[in-house]
Amino acid sequence: MASVGRGTEGTSGGGGGEEESFEDAFENIPVATKMDLRCALEECTMALNLFLNNKFSEALELLRPWSKDSMYHALGYSTILVMQAAMTFEQQDIQTGLATMKEALQTCQKFRKRNTVVESLSSLVSKQSVEQLSEEEMHAEICYAECLLQKAALTFVQDENMINFIKGGLKIRTSYQIYKTCWLRQRGYIGTASLHSTEEDCREIRECHQVLQMTQDSKSTNETYYQFEGGVQLGIGALNLMLSLLPGRILRLLEFIGFSGNRELGLQQLREGASGASLRAILCSFTLLLYHTYVSLILGTGESNLVEAEVLLQPYLQKFPKGAIILFYDARIDILKGNFEKAQVTFQECIAAQQEWKQIHHLCYWELMWC
Repeated sequence: MASVGRGTEGTSGGGGGEEESFEDAFENIPVATKMDLRCALEECTMALNLFLNNKFSEALELLRPWSKDSMYHALGYSTILVMQAAMTFEQQDIQTGLATMKEALQTCQKFRKRNTVVESLSSLVSKQSVEQLSEEEMHAEICYAECLLQKAALTFVQDENMINFIKGGLKIRTSYQIYKTCWLRQRGYIGTASLHSTEEDCREIRECHQVLQMTQDSKSTNETYYQFEGGVQLGIGALNLMLSLLPGRILRLLEFIGFSGNRELGLQQLREGASGASLRAILCSFTLLLYHTYVSLILGTGESNLVEAEVLLQPYLQKFPKGAIILFYDARIDILKGNFEKAQVTFQECIAAQQEWKQIHHLCYWELMWC
């Protein structure tokens, strides 16, 4: 990643241990005095590398100072806490995750384009194009959609009652509409993304129609465009894949209210995102790994692709050889291939790699029972 490359300039030794050069480069992380979009993306890349090197607290500390003033810091900080809550299922962690995600949504909202009542009515009546979105407003839409989707998922985990189910469903629908319209605009389609949108959805959809106008002609030289593109691919891919796993009767009902669950489209978008160089490339890879190593087996779809899973994981095994999450997936693939002895060794390495997130240990112990 670009920021990692800049961070390792001037470090001694070019070959051998990539992880050691990474640790040396980020031993003393300078505190930023100002934060624009590009700086935010660079710092979040640094935090992601820290996270994948099992430095979970350091990643949080890097993101915390700007979590209320930078959309990407807010997204990264809240995402780590949501992951922790999803792994523990402790009510205190869930409440912390929800509160942090609510703050992240408020931070993202500050950067989104705001239309006056006159502008909204004018665009509805005359169908004239509104002012193009700036780079920050463009990224704010995607960050807002990601936060909304994660908050919806955590709402389901919080309490399985009907009210939370409805709240979570509405959040997912709004997030899906944002992603869908941005994707349609990205692919060159112009028009209304859904005929079943609420007034609030319509406002978000109209804004998203402008999202890529500014960058489509110059995307070959615009680094932030690819970060935005990666966000669209992650959202469209994950949502389509998730919805496609629902029973056919439920899926037809959801399609009637504006959802769609195209599994091939979802996999294609995730593969494109995983092959890119955006901040979300590894998230696309993790989503595909989760699908191939767990979801397809649990639901009995019979579509597990271990060859693709190994190809996706290999670059990260080389870059983060001691990363607990990376080692866990490596061991899981070995189990599915029948390499039980190798899987046992790798799970033990995963347990020894870090002591901060004990929940990863519990997952390893569970898998070791079946080796």
